[in-house]
Amino acid sequence: MKTKFPVLLASLALAFSANSHAADAHQHDGHSSASPQPLQLNAGQKWATDAPLRQAMNDINQAMVKALPLIHKNQFGDEAYQALAATVSQKVAYTVEHCKLEPQADAMLHLVIADLLAGAETMEGKTADSRHDGAVRVLQALKAYGQYFQHPGWKVARG
Repeated sequence: MKTKFPVLLASLALAFSANSHAADAHQHDGHSSASPQPLQLNAGQKWATDAPLRQAMNDINQAMVKALPLIHKNQFGDEAYQALAATVSQKVAYTVEHCKLEPQADAMLHLVIADLLAGAETMEGKTADSRHDGAVRVLQALKAYGQYFQHPGWKVARG
């Protein structure tokens, strides 16, 4: 991503402070958004990605693939949710540091990242929602990623 790392981390922290897309209104390259921008395609096409983004998203998706059978059987405890949340947060941090997208694709990715981080926060038990709801939110973000970003062979985790 072309934004400097500290500024980007500050903007991502906004994802933890509101319900759905708090990061949408953050300062980005000197511009601010007055209202949340919906996730959308690039003139009808999926947004371009790079190798670091695809790797991080694959890693998050694979972590969910492993977790879902136990989550669905209600055999995924608080410590397991904590570990899964840590994986999501670490992979998002990797993406923030290494991903280099064009500004419009970057802005769209921020929407997905906001949902990933909000899901991780919920899985950590930091919200009123259930940890299970956090996993659902991460899955929804992964599904949105696949719908709006080019990622050959992408298949969202299923349990």
